[in-house]
Amino acid sequence: MLREGTVVKAYGGHYYVSSGEEIHDCALRGRFRREKKQVLVGDRVTFRLQPGGQGVIEEVHPRRTTLVRPPVANVDRALIVFAVKDPDPNTFLLDRFLTQAEHAGVGPAICFNKVDLGEELIRDMIGAYRQAGYPVVCTSALDDSGLDELRALLEGHITVLAGPSGVGKSSLLNALVPGLNLKTGDISRKLGRGRHTTRHVELLRLPGGGLVADTPGFSSLYLPEMKREELGEFYPEIVARRDGCRFTGCLHFQEPDCAVKKAVEEGEIPAFRYENYLRLLQEVMELERRY
Repeated sequence: MLREGTVVKAYGGHYYVSSGEEIHDCALRGRFRREKKQVLVGDRVTFRLQPGGQGVIEEVHPRRTTLVRPPVANVDRALIVFAVKDPDPNTFLLDRFLTQAEHAGVGPAICFNKVDLGEELIRDMIGAYRQAGYPVVCTSALDDSGLDELRALLEGHITVLAGPSGVGKSSLLNALVPGLNLKTGDISRKLGRGRHTTRHVELLRLPGGGLVADTPGFSSLYLPEMKREELGEFYPEIVARRDGCRFTGCLHFQEPDCAVKKAVEEGEIPAFRYENYLRLLQEVMELERRY
């Protein structure tokens, strides 16, 4: 009997497929292994139930999106989680994650967690990202503040939850999914950062609807392959002003009569966002030389 479902976990050669209210343990049809075709968490698949309840995946449906790091398919939202404090937010890392998501065709949203430690510490930062047009939610898994807004943001989406270790991703999921009891990691006092507690990708069903991928997180070192002219496409503030630049294809770096640089000088674009853009631009140009 053929059925359709979504791969919610892949571990040790087993593919766990959610179909209706049930989750079936499936193996791959032999031709997948011969063709070395990868099946990812998030894939929509057709599978056949065999006597005894074991399933066999027969077909993988076309993917809408594919992330490489972390490896997950059909995600339409990336929730990038940073803490207000412990560890302090790193806007360059945040902008790198936003670029990764946008490049993959996944709509990003930002969650600043641990607001019980003092939301006022990063009020200007929160305002800057909201002004740029990103959905931003502020939460605390400790006192449940902002969780209703977060649930609404995730409802109806397949979301990848990512960010540096120690920011409270697992604690947020425990708060969103009653009885989940994911292991959480304490902040290392010596290193000032958290210990990763998630070792593989798994899609978790949210009570209000939607799926969320608990993952080891995007790589802080990874930057997608792109041309230098493309980077500005992933900065909404730059997209909104580039038509005012003197030169078509302006990199907003050393060119004269640049509308983006003018906006930075006049305080319309936060200096930290522009500085992060320039740092990423240098990386893109260095990577271009290696291709």
